[in-house]
Amino acid sequence: MKPTKFMFAALAAAFSFTLAASAQDAKLPPAATKTGVTYATDLKPIFDANCVRCHSGDKPKARLRMDTLEGILKGTKQGAILTAGDGANSLIVKAVAHQLKDKDGWMPPMPNRAGAKTLTPEEIGLMLAWINQGAK
Repeated sequence: MKPTKFMFAALAAAFSFTLAASAQDAKLPPAATKTGVTYATDLKPIFDANCVRCHSGDKPKARLRMDTLEGILKGTKQGAILTAGDGANSLIVKAVAHQLKDKDGWMPPMPNRAGAKTLTPEEIGLMLAWINQGAK
């Protein structure tokens, strides 16, 4: 059977529905409606308050530097922590939303000596919007 445009369209629609359903199933907060979200203006204050104490300096945890955009985009010793345009499936969002099955991956870990607090749904929504808008 030769693939048709209709078959490709149906497959794309099914794939999009599956992605949307999996994001809903994960119970992530909705992405913020703010446009033009940037690391420097919107995310850096959140990261500075909750992440940078452990993820900066000469020996950052997991070799992840969160005090610069370049550090976040580089990721950890295991690889990327986000995929620009796909916030719901980005590791950083799953970690801060405590959606990972392995609680050791939850960020920030609770309790912690750094005094970091769990991100609010609004902060996670802003992170989702930032990543969905290209993580700039």
